Parts: sequence; structure tokens; C-alpha cells
Amino acid sequence: MAQEAGMFTVQQTIGSVLCCKCGVPMAPNAANMCVKCLRSEIDITEALQKHVIIIHCPECDTYLQPPRTWIKAKLESKELLTFCVKRLKNLNKIHLVHAEFIWTEPHSKRIKVRLRVQKEVLNGAILEQAYTVEYVVQDQMCESCTRVQANPDQWVAAVQLRQHVSHRRTFFYLEQLILKHDAAVRAIRIKQMDQGVDFFFANRSHAVKFVEFLGKVAPIKSRHDKQLVSHDTKSNNYNYKYTFSVEICPICREDLICLPPKVAVSLGNLGPLVICTKVSNTIALLDIFTLRHCFMDADQYWRTAFKSLLSSRQIMEYIVLDVEPVSSEINVGGSKYVLADAQVARVADFGKNDTLFTVRTHLGHILNPGDYAIGYDLYRANSNDIELDKYKGLVIPDVILIKKSYEEKRQKKRGKPRAWKLKSLNMEVEDSAKATDEEKRSSEYEQFLRDLEENPDMRFNISLYQNKEYQPSEMASMTDEEDVPSIPLEELLADLDLSEEEAQNDSMNE
Repeated sequence: MAQEAGMFTVQQTIGSVLCCKCGVPMAPNAANMCVKCLRSEIDITEALQKHVIIIHCPECDTYLQPPRTWIKAKLESKELLTFCVKRLKNLNKIHLVHAEFIWTEPHSKRIKVRLRVQKEVLNGAILEQAYTVEYVVQDQMCESCTRVQANPDQWVAAVQLRQHVSHRRTFFYLEQLILKHDAAVRAIRIKQMDQGVDFFFANRSHAVKFVEFLGKVAPIKSRHDKQLVSHDTKSNNYNYKYTFSVEICPICREDLICLPPKVAVSLGNLGPLVICTKVSNTIALLDIFTLRHCFMDADQYWRTAFKSLLSSRQIMEYIVLDVEPVSSEINVGGSKYVLADAQVARVADFGKNDTLFTVRTHLGHILNPGDYAIGYDLYRANSNDIELDKYKGLVIPDVILIKKSYEEKRQKKRGKPRAWKLKSLNMEVEDSAKATDEEKRSSEYEQFLRDLEENPDMRFNISLYQNKEYQPSEMASMTDEEDVPSIPLEELLADLDLSEEEAQNDSMNE
């Protein structure tokens, strides 16, 4: 204000004083001592711990928070840093400003943390000082891991996951969801059965949490039971074994369904012939003749459970001869469809007969003359579905197309590794499951991988990793068809290997 009015102002300068110990000029403070002398006189970290012992379970990678709590944390993570800071005593007497890890060899059983603290000292002066705390890691198994090591079969709760269908494509998808969300990280053993998978847990709460996870990703129904193992009459303690039976809805993606009359009426007279386009915690149904769709949750399905009319194991390949769009592009449940009339013929009939079919399809946006499509042959299908007999006068089409086929274009890439890969659970295989055809399982897994390439919605909740064995060649990229579905590289995650990373760090240090 004085400068704006043109008045003369005197600049104020801060004077300096001499340190009372060493006589060095310095800015005045409450103690009248420089920082070096103040630190030589007072050590604010004197009452703090410099060496701490922490207990680590090498089996489940957890740390003991006394008295009995085990905390899961990875090296140099925020959780581990918080755990280490909370283990220090008398830390409430000073003010913590900053904390960070100091790199140590991962196998040295040492964790070093650099702390920067502040404390008020002589006459109100605030002193800041940094010091290092060394944590010695001692390995000791937790109670659950000790019980598992003593007897691997000593489980407390088991989850029996089943689906009564003729393929395992649903379990391939659930396996990837479980891996991404670490839903089965508490399982002490996983066993593959003939029509499902068994998960064994050392605690009932872990099994309950796993069943809740399954209910969020798939339409299931469950029931549980318990069996008395032992009873201590003096202390009145009971030991039980708990079993959870979980059944997954037998409706799968791309299945053809004939809705029961009551269900069709409750869904607004949908269908009755519909296809399943997506299965999560709800079932998405689409009427391919009108492009009407609806969603059924698990409660709605299990109240009036029904089965598929035809499944993906009964599909047939067709060639498209002509396509004529009937409607404009419509967005149905996040997917785009175009209603069209198509003329198709069986690929197996080429050179044998001239049988042609005119069908109404929802794939008018991707089908062109000369393309291949996969569908259900209702003209020769022998169906004895009870629900189908309830509709009198229902005109059944000869062919229902499900999706576009890229089988012919994939023949050129057969046997070549993909640029991506999936991880798998560590499962034991039961003898009855081993007896099943291994070739059938590999073909179903290959079909699951193709579905991931063709359907971006399926791989939305799945972690895909880069395949280090894949080596693209210029000739292959020039000859590959552009319209063959593939997974973009930006969707892939790097498959980190800690042993390789450590070897690279050692070579760089040398």
C-alpha cells in the first residue's frame, strides 16, 4: 500500500547471530545454536528402536501382527511399510515426516526403512533428523500352514463346484476370474473332478467368502451341511467339517433355449426360441427374430429352472450365399446387431446336394456372401424337449445362426503359438477325471481361447499375459488375413518373473 501511494519504505533485513557453541554466523532460533551443534547435543532418535525382529510365514507370505493376527504384504509395498512403522515403539512421542524402503537383497532376511522425524527440543526449537531401522525377518509358519503341513488332507471346509453340462468351457472362464481376483488364494488344495472342481479350505469363513464370490460372477444355487468330527465334553468344544455344494446354471453362452410358457409370459412374451448371449451373475437372452432381449438373475432362473434345447457341441458350419438386411443397426445390451435375411447351405453338403436354407439372422452387420457361419440345424435335429411340445402351431426355423466362423482362415495359423497366454490354477486331477478324453479337453480349451479372441466382453475381466515364446515374422504378418479376430497388444500384461528380474539386477550391479 505504501509503494502504491509513492511513500518511502525501509527494507527490513533479518540479522544473524553467532552460535553459542562454535561461533558460526547463523539465522537466530530459539536455542541460539546451529544445526550441527544442536544435533551433537541432542539425539531425538535416542529412545527409538534401531533393530526390530518380525515374524514371517514363508508358506502364505504373511507377517505376524502380535498377538495372533497375520497380515499379507509383499516386499516394498505400502502394506508392508505401514506394518513396519507400526511395529516401532515410542513413535508417538515424535512427529513422523517421511518413511521409505532402502533396497536390500531379497534373500538377506533384512528389511531396512529410512525414517525422517521431527521433535521440539530446547526452548521450542524444532529439530528434524533421519535414521534407519533394520528389521530382521524370522521365518515361522502360521497356525493354518502348520496344520496343512502336518496333514495336507486336514481341511475344515470344502466347496464342491459342479455344472451338469457336457463341456468344461464354463470352468475355463471361472478359473481365469478366480486367478484375477485371488478368490482361491486361501485354498489349501484344489482338485479337478469329473463334472467340476473341489476347493478345500482350512477355515469355514474362507469357504463362505469363496461361495459369495461365485455368486457374484455366475448364476448359482448353494446349500451347506456340517459333520461332527470331535467333541470335548469338558470344555464343550465341537469340531465340525463343513461342505458347501454349489451348482452352476446349466445354461451356457451360445446355447439355444426354448423358454417354458410361464417364463416367456413373465419376460414379456419373449421368444419362445432364444439364444443365450452372455452369462455372468445374470443370464442374457436374445430373440434373434425380433432383437428383443432380457436378463434373468439367479433367483428367477432357479424358480423355474429349464435346460438348453441345443448346446454348442451340436453346432454345424454353414456357408453364406446371400445377405439382405431387414433393419438398421440396433444396440442390444452393449452389442450391435442387424436383422437380415440370409441364404445359407451346409458346408458338408457341398458336392452332394443343392439344399439351401433361407433364414432370419441377427448377424447382418458382420455376415457377407462367401463367409462361414456356425449355427444349429433344426431341420435334421431330433429334439424331444417337453417345453417345445407345449407350443402348438409354433413354426420352427430350419437353421438358426449363432456367430460368424473363422475356421477356414485359422487353418493357416494352426500349430503356431499365440502372442498371449493364460495362467492356470494348481489343481490335482482325480482318477475319474483323468479317464476322460484328453483330446476332448484340449479341443474345448482351444475353443475357449478362440472365444476370447472373438469376444472382447469375455476378456474384459480376464488377465492376459504376453507370451515370451511368440516370435512374430514379417512373412506371417503379411499373409495373415486382416479380419481374423486377434487380441490387441495393449490388452496384454507383462508376465513378470522375479528370478529373471533379480538376475538382471545382479548383472547391472556387476
